[in-house]
Amino acid sequence: MRLEEDLSQAHLRLSRTYIEHLDWQACISKYDRSHTLFYCDPPYWGTEGYGVDFNLDQYARMAELAKTIKGKMVISVNDIPEMREAFSGLTMASLPITYTLGGGDKGVKSAELVIRNW
Repeated sequence: MRLEEDLSQAHLRLSRTYIEHLDWQACISKYDRSHTLFYCDPPYWGTEGYGVDFNLDQYARMAELAKTIKGKMVISVNDIPEMREAFSGLTMASLPITYTLGGGDKGVKSAELVIRNW
């Protein structure tokens, strides 16, 4: 009985949701309106395991779109000099984060850069 309730709640929450299989730039272009909020979470530069080719020029393109779109954009990336340079001119905040993938006391302290275009 609980599964039916969960599925019904999921159906109601997703009833006005669109799922697209588009390149990220095409998706932003398609839905860019003054009332749109885009959240972009590209692969962290210099990390492995995503299986997606995402070069530095794509971060620069994302920054350019953030500066020119009608809507609002929030981007989260790793806080490293390359990302600060790619997104210069946009509002940035560095947030501490601890990666605990290994579990227990194996947490690694780092920082995430949250960028916005307003």
